[in-house]
Amino acid sequence: RSSIAMILFHNLREIVFVIQSQSSSFHVRQADRQRADLLKQAHSLTEKPPVVLLLHSLSDNEGDWSILPLLPYLSHSFGKNSSWIVFLEEETSVRMTKLVQVLATFDKNKEWFLGKPLHDEESTIIHHYAFAENPSIFKYPDFAAAWALSIPLVVRLANKVRDEPLKSDFTIDLKHEVALYIWDNGKGPHLTAVPELCTEPEDSPQALYCATTLGSELPMCGEAVNKEDIFVAVKTCRKFHSERVPVIKKTWEKDAIFLEYYSDHADPSIPTINLGVPNTERGHCGKTFAILQRFLSSDVPNTKWLLIVDDDTLISIPRLRVLLSCYDPSEPVCLGERYGYGLSQGGYSYITGGGGMVFSREAVVRLLNSGCKCYSNDAPDDMVLGMCLNALGLPVTHSPLFHQARPEDYARAFLAHQVPISFHKHWNIDPVAVFNKWLRDDLRAKPSDGLNRSAKTEL
Repeated sequence: RSSIAMILFHNLREIVFVIQSQSSSFHVRQADRQRADLLKQAHSLTEKPPVVLLLHSLSDNEGDWSILPLLPYLSHSFGKNSSWIVFLEEETSVRMTKLVQVLATFDKNKEWFLGKPLHDEESTIIHHYAFAENPSIFKYPDFAAAWALSIPLVVRLANKVRDEPLKSDFTIDLKHEVALYIWDNGKGPHLTAVPELCTEPEDSPQALYCATTLGSELPMCGEAVNKEDIFVAVKTCRKFHSERVPVIKKTWEKDAIFLEYYSDHADPSIPTINLGVPNTERGHCGKTFAILQRFLSSDVPNTKWLLIVDDDTLISIPRLRVLLSCYDPSEPVCLGERYGYGLSQGGYSYITGGGGMVFSREAVVRLLNSGCKCYSNDAPDDMVLGMCLNALGLPVTHSPLFHQARPEDYARAFLAHQVPISFHKHWNIDPVAVFNKWLRDDLRAKPSDGLNRSAKTEL
């Protein structure tokens, strides 16, 4: 035992853990709990604890979550005395002894990019249709299983980040973009698959050999919020009244108590409300700001949460109510699938609109009080809101359970460990069938079995 123990002690000091944490209070609590667990496990193995960093607290740079801007800092701080940087999501559970043993099988003096590989079945819009000839050829890591970079790779990438400015456009699917940057058109290493990095639930028999496992699928922090606490705003326009609105009526409308359809044309049969903003082909900034104002007015019920969706968004209101139990509506919460724009050059994060944008009442109050407005009616509403939030210093909270695209646009193994809340777009799919397969909870008992099991771990 002693020789194995000595190797473990020694190797633990060479690992730097980075928890990909977020700054809203629920996520800080999650990350603190995870950090405490890592340090407790380490303490039972060695006197000297490993370094455990919380990503959201490393700097004031909004772009840190996109990882690449952080590499110079990681290289500078740990390039001399460490061997590995291990990145974790806040729901990743680690078996420290096993992880150290797995990392010890790789030569730490070489460049390694380790993880659990995902691949695309077909070329997808969220990856800019990369590898269209053969989409499954390119492997990228499932962040939920943890992923690791050896220090020689970190040092080289950090120099590259310093010397050549990072691209300054969109950050959409970070795990894919990080893998592309590291691979560098074949000049850098590709992802090495490590079977011990897993997304199995901790208590599954398959998890026996895993160094990492996944906590609960849908966080639950007590009772689901009431239906009466959520106001739902659907953005539509005349040309989609007959095509898209019926899908919502067939699928999820019944789960919302307070719901209004906003259009450029008042149609009493739906009914839709004309907010006096002409329909625009592109962004819907004017319409969205009119919705924010209406939400705070006496024209609609006073609710804690506002959900804004497109008319081709498919969403599970019951699952959203469970997730919202983790957030405090008296805080300025803005929740959904986070994208970035210009993150390497002081840009901003935003919630991509198609997957659904959730705002606490406090967030809407602050947004409107700030005097922030659209520079044009057809500006992209989600991006303008992101700029406003960034100017106000309010965080955008990411949940991977919201999806800007269709189920087929995501890697199968990635969706396999999720209880998704939303998908978006009706292109070449039957949206009702997609809703029924991915988002419908027929047997109310089924998801809650898993939820009840996990509720204990979340509280």
